[in-house]
Amino acid sequence: MPLSLSRGRVTAVTERLGDLVRLEVDGAPCVAYPRTTGEVEVGDDVVVNVQARELGLGSGGFDILYANLTRGLGLLADDGAHVMSLPYGPGQRAVRHLEEEDVLADDLRGLPVVCCTVHSQVVPVCAALRGLRVAYVQLAGGALPVALSDALRALRAASLVETTVAVAPCFDGDHQAVTAASALAWGAAAGFDVVVCSVGPGIVGTGSRLGHGALALADAANAATALGGRPILAVRMSERDERDRHRGVSHHARIVLDLCLVPPTVAWPAGVDPGSWRGAREEVDASGWRAACRGLPLSFMGRGPDDDPSFFAASHAAGIVAARAAAARGSASNRTA
Repeated sequence: MPLSLSRGRVTAVTERLGDLVRLEVDGAPCVAYPRTTGEVEVGDDVVVNVQARELGLGSGGFDILYANLTRGLGLLADDGAHVMSLPYGPGQRAVRHLEEEDVLADDLRGLPVVCCTVHSQVVPVCAALRGLRVAYVQLAGGALPVALSDALRALRAASLVETTVAVAPCFDGDHQAVTAASALAWGAAAGFDVVVCSVGPGIVGTGSRLGHGALALADAANAATALGGRPILAVRMSERDERDRHRGVSHHARIVLDLCLVPPTVAWPAGVDPGSWRGAREEVDASGWRAACRGLPLSFMGRGPDDDPSFFAASHAAGIVAARAAAARGSASNRTA
């Protein structure tokens, strides 16, 4: 299906968040990524992608600014950049990639790598990592622009995430990487204590076993294992899934485990019934997840912490396991220094 583009005029700018602008074009809600398309002001002549809104899919009822004809033409590429983001597509642009100029570790040396199969897990995971240096790595399988995530903005404001990496085809992070493997190697070389990987908001799904965005986390877990890291799976589980596909341990988590060449550590909140799932797991006391997440945005498919507590407890458990692994890794480094 071809792009559904529409020309219009910016009638309101409702919120500026640095790397994300919420606006209205001819009265319809829209989002813009100024690092990609340039700044936007009321009255600008713009082109927007309206397809998701018209079909009721994907972007949650808003359009995406595609080009700003008033002030977004003739923009310069990043200084020194020559590798394309979204190469050979209509939105390609040259961006500096960390593989070109930064140090990459040959061995992760036990670096904890938390794998979140849905973006809603990132907040409760990171809430368990307070006091540690955390890098967030976004993988394909959900929203591609890192800047779309309000959850990440809240985590950064709370000093729970230090930096973000967009792995192609994702874009608009603090850093850009070609592969998940290089993003992990960069995180280890840069001295981060934990790397948290996830798809962006709005996971891609087709209703099939192998056709959903969560599978990107199997790739990240396999890369972490091959490079000497410690992958930890944040289990997606739910007490209240009306279609039963995600009740208990989700089929998303099960297929990720099936595709991992070496089983990752599966974090589990003590006292939560695993139901029919009998896989190996590392149980931890995650009962303090509510207090740890106080003041942070918690939402999963429109449900809050009181609607589906096991989802948030299971995610928080993965952060606890990662924090303990980071502490053990630090102690081991001190002993060998």
